[in-house]
Amino acid sequence: MTSRGKTLRLAAVSTLVVLALTGFSTGRGHGGGSGDGGGGGCSSSSQNHDSSSGGSHRDYDYDDDYGSGSGGSGGTEASMSPDAATVTLVDCASEETPYATVEVANTDTVDGTFSVTVTFRDAAGEELDSGTEEVFVPAGGTTPVRIPVNDTESVPLIEECALDSYAPAA
Repeated sequence: MTSRGKTLRLAAVSTLVVLALTGFSTGRGHGGGSGDGGGGGCSSSSQNHDSSSGGSHRDYDYDDDYGSGSGGSGGTEASMSPDAATVTLVDCASEETPYATVEVANTDTVDGTFSVTVTFRDAAGEELDSGTEEVFVPAGGTTPVRIPVNDTESVPLIEECALDSYAPAA
């Protein structure tokens, strides 16, 4: 390869690196919400893209960096944490099934792993044992999970399974 070819190649690679580092994007428009993919340009979180409102609206352009193409609020799901999930008791532990079955519902818009704890109690309401499991639940989904009784000798004495209505994100 000639030195002129090497120079042109180096210039092309340098240009691509500079464009990538400055946040220049092609094919994703700023604001508008039409999803037509037009536009391009530098992505800046402080640019005002709504000239019709006299500058009172700030578009934070999360969608430009992550390619949602919808012009909506966009964002990155990887950096968002889900809120607590809703937990419902389906079946308490018994001698036939030495585990409690619960359903964990994630009403959030991001996937999450949640920590679910069940307390196993006797007829007098005294705690016999407890178990905790972490369960992955997709965004907007419900996942059943079995929480085993750790102390097998207490299984015949279990009369009640107690749990919180919400499971925190793990």
